[in-house]
Amino acid sequence: MWAQEYHPVLTKEIAVVDTFYQQYVVEDDFRWLEDVESEATKNWVKLQDKLSNKYLSRITNTSNVLNDIKKYRHTEYELFIKKGKYYFTYGYYNRQANPALYYQTTSNPNMESDLLVDPNFISGSDQVMLKGYWVSKDSELLVYQFSRNGSDWAEAKVVSLENGNHLKDHLTGLRFSSIAWLGDGFFYSTYNLTDQFGKAVGQKVFYHKIGTKQEEDKLVFERKNNPSSHFSYITTHNERFFVLTETNEKIGKYNIFYIDYESDEKNIRPLLIGFHQAIYVLESHEGKLIAQSFYHANNGVIFEFDPVSRSSWRAITPEYSDALLLNVIPFADRIVAVYQSDQQQIISVFDYTGKVLHSFKLPLAWSIHGFNGEYSDEELFFYYTSYTVPPIVYKFNIINFTKKLNKQTIVTFDFEKIEYESVEYLSKDGTKVSMTLVHKKGLKLDGKNPTLLKTYGGFGIVSQPSFDPGIVYFVKKGGIFAYANIRGGGDKGVEWTNAGKGDNKQNSFDDFIAAAEFLIEKKYTNSEKLAITGASNGGLVVAASAIQRPDLFKVVIPVVAPLDMLRFEQFSVGHFHLDEYGTVTDSLSFLKLLAYSPYHNIKEKVNYPAMLVITSENDDRVPPFNSYKFVASLQRGKGQANPILLKVEKDSGHSGSSTYSSSMEWKADFYGFILNELKKK
Repeated sequence: MWAQEYHPVLTKEIAVVDTFYQQYVVEDDFRWLEDVESEATKNWVKLQDKLSNKYLSRITNTSNVLNDIKKYRHTEYELFIKKGKYYFTYGYYNRQANPALYYQTTSNPNMESDLLVDPNFISGSDQVMLKGYWVSKDSELLVYQFSRNGSDWAEAKVVSLENGNHLKDHLTGLRFSSIAWLGDGFFYSTYNLTDQFGKAVGQKVFYHKIGTKQEEDKLVFERKNNPSSHFSYITTHNERFFVLTETNEKIGKYNIFYIDYESDEKNIRPLLIGFHQAIYVLESHEGKLIAQSFYHANNGVIFEFDPVSRSSWRAITPEYSDALLLNVIPFADRIVAVYQSDQQQIISVFDYTGKVLHSFKLPLAWSIHGFNGEYSDEELFFYYTSYTVPPIVYKFNIINFTKKLNKQTIVTFDFEKIEYESVEYLSKDGTKVSMTLVHKKGLKLDGKNPTLLKTYGGFGIVSQPSFDPGIVYFVKKGGIFAYANIRGGGDKGVEWTNAGKGDNKQNSFDDFIAAAEFLIEKKYTNSEKLAITGASNGGLVVAASAIQRPDLFKVVIPVVAPLDMLRFEQFSVGHFHLDEYGTVTDSLSFLKLLAYSPYHNIKEKVNYPAMLVITSENDDRVPPFNSYKFVASLQRGKGQANPILLKVEKDSGHSGSSTYSSSMEWKADFYGFILNELKKK
């Protein structure tokens, strides 16, 4: 068949040798690809593009994958976010552009919104993407952030909500920055400028007063003696408190500082120091701070404390042994909390004594988002969604608990013919792991179903389902979509997270491999019909699993994945994640990294599964040369008969494609490659 025309790119080898602890010699033949600006690397990427484009275009040109995914993507709903007295939504001018920001004064979905910020007119040469927006307390001004070509580096501008005009304020050098309004200005943060993939160090928090130049901004907080510390911060609804959390990944500790603007001393001062678990301060209520915490609470609690006495801690809600606390949104006399139990989310409304006033449960593998509104609002917007159903938007009254559909969500397919299933399987060490399956109703368990297994499994993150027209397409083609909630993620609390991080990282891979074995054993699929994927940390999991068990999978698609784990900490934000992955500066940790690093465990004579390795040229979180080196090493293998392709997203960063057209083409290549390879004998 035509796919046999695949011929890998022959990559030159320039050996670089590193010796660790005077006894471990590690050879790196493709380090020259780390110089992404060299002509040699650029030419190599062009050759890879030519190979993958030829291979993938033959698939999409002979199938209807792109048109089908576009058809399923065509949905209609109004997703309002209320900030201040305005209602905001993102939308497209056309299907080629990046989303623009619109606003209106009512929540009427039939009212025409006004265009406020269109990123497509910010630059004539860059792909510009909006990253977020924040409204001042008086609802007169809005700060918005935007980035260019997918970079994490951002800029901020200010626009009047009265007339839509831009002010002269224009800030640069922002990175991973929140915005917190205070009076006639706002807090923001920057990092020291480096080359594209240099270490992110030296975060500083500033206060900018509207109408002044950036060089006049007041420095609020930095940590000179630990430039790798990073910060997050909020101001409370009444702007009484500014609260800053410092995270020190190196020693795994959190410090919290604050300013009370109603006190005589308006300098920043310590609040809680040296905690080993994060405490998220969310709001203030009657002079006390409201926080979500996993300190001595595996599944999380909501509590309040007086910042002056600091010892007057009171748990508002207990820790539930069978429900994980996902999200907390405090209001004037109500707290909305989202829990998860057995892959089902539960929404509870409490008063400040901790009494449960109202509760409702979502179906399996649906996620709920929003509950946005002002601190004193009684009516909030929320929406819920799943893998195969786009957002359904409601208004919810937190006083009388009535729910009202805001506008009917319209889809182009019968979502009721797709069903969800929750299963549990045993990992290598006997640990029970849950997995969600999505497939057509009436599925036959004959061991022949094309199956896509996905995961994330890192940083304590609980992956919440969201609508993906590609999954609809795959299921409509008779496929099974499976999501494994492996250790390292946060699905069962702090202990579950810790069991899959650092020295325990191999547990994540074991859990994922066991998920594949379960699907085969229970006749959902077989190894010739099984594809796997994951992005970022999930990409590491699927790549490591494929290298460890190449016999188990037919197709592997790691996306923006860290793959050279011995050098990951030397670039960008890698050194922020020493607690997650470990460090080569510790001998035991080094050995763990060397044992699972996908790049370093490729064997020359093994025929690994077909792979489509996806990265972004401007990913300054996980540099693209992780993927370059991985692909080069796989393609040189003498036993490698299955195709190894590299797809490099242009003008994109860690989050991938930003425009409607590029994201649809991405999905077409992704699912087209999977189904094409799974059809082969």
